[in-house]
Amino acid sequence: MRIERSVMSVSWIPSEAVTGMTKAAFGVGVTHYDNPPPDVIEDLEALRTNDGFRFANVLRAWADVEGGRIVGAGYADASNGRMGTTTVRFATKGITFQPIGFPEIRQDPEVGETSVRFAQTYGGRTVLPSPRRVSHPPFFQLKPPLVWTTLELVIHADGRSEYNLTGASTFPRHWVYDDERKLALKAGLTDFKEWNLHAFGKHSPWGDEDSPALVTAVETALERELATTIMRGGEKPDIRKVKEGKLLVEQGQLGHELFLLLDGVLSVEVDGEAVAEVGPGAILGERAVLEEGRRTSTLKAMTPVRVAVARADQIDEDLLRELSEGHKREDA
Repeated sequence: MRIERSVMSVSWIPSEAVTGMTKAAFGVGVTHYDNPPPDVIEDLEALRTNDGFRFANVLRAWADVEGGRIVGAGYADASNGRMGTTTVRFATKGITFQPIGFPEIRQDPEVGETSVRFAQTYGGRTVLPSPRRVSHPPFFQLKPPLVWTTLELVIHADGRSEYNLTGASTFPRHWVYDDERKLALKAGLTDFKEWNLHAFGKHSPWGDEDSPALVTAVETALERELATTIMRGGEKPDIRKVKEGKLLVEQGQLGHELFLLLDGVLSVEVDGEAVAEVGPGAILGERAVLEEGRRTSTLKAMTPVRVAVARADQIDEDLLRELSEGHKREDA
């Protein structure tokens, strides 16, 4: 019996993720941030054609099973990577560039008696020059930094499969989709400055190093809907940064703001005990809005964090109540 499974990452540039001088090009519309990819990707090529992502890494593999044991395994296709296009606009005209995809790096399947592990790296280079100082010789680069993800897929003889994002460039944002093309995992942190300084030459999987990925769980569909309202609903939110180890809010404080976690990981603590960790896309703070105006938990930055700050009246109260029912983490 042959078992075929897949895992896919889709990488995109979220709003407000770019820093430094490059941010100006996004602000004046020369180039653009991306809309979040859909929760389910039915047609990857159509999404690419519509400028829906920067690059995608698709790992497809198979395992042959006889008598409950793995007797053969391999990668399903010769190449599965997709580089998205980059459109640059000057006045009313737009010029579309095709980035350069690098050869996929595939580890030989690690075949055990009842499972087999696959690992695949894909990415490349955008085509637009990026003159900048960097942290390694020759200390100046004209070519843009490299982007990539490294995916892991394990197929078991009983038909189960597991997947993970084991490595990735620190920019852009990377989302992971399961065998049914449903959003399943997210990279928890983007760092444009770090990427700009380091991701070139040997400092990549095509050289001699990868960057470990901080992976977080996926937020709810309701939170993604509310995130769109906060970021694109007309009124631009304030962006707040919190250093690693510092508090965004403290339990018992008065507060009427809502927070959309744009980047990083927050620990949710109730009465001094950590009850959850949340990553990008999470909406926080609604319980204080609905329950007497005091924070019901402490939010501590486990990494450097960026949040969008929104007023409560920007969101329908019924939606906030629905969100709140799923956020009573101390009860869980």
